[in-house]
Amino acid sequence: QVQLVESGGGLVQAGGSLRLSCVASDIIYSMWTMKWYRQAPGKQRDWVATIGTGGTTTYADSVKGRFTISRDNAKRTAYLQMNSLRPEDTAVYYCYASQLGGPRTYWGRGTQVTVSS
Repeated sequence: QVQLVESGGGLVQAGGSLRLSCVASDIIYSMWTMKWYRQAPGKQRDWVATIGTGGTTTYADSVKGRFTISRDNAKRTAYLQMNSLRPEDTAVYYCYASQLGGPRTYWGRGTQVTVSS
């Protein structure tokens, strides 16, 4: 059973930074597209960023220029570096993996990020 485990969330003041990590088990990591999503209280889960198997990255407009997604295939880990955090970035952040050319997808359980003003 594949597991995705997020870490790195916490409480930070506006303008601060956090780095989230997502470690995957039991997959050939280089063959999986990795994404980050977030869900604020009472709102839907929104896509934040994607990194493809070749390292191509895309971002939601709301985080472009502030967040950076990266991956280390040897460590089976995806990262989300979050800078210039704002109170509206407060949410539970989820890691998502999708198999390249296949049907398998997995979600992590999430990590809470709280940005105080």
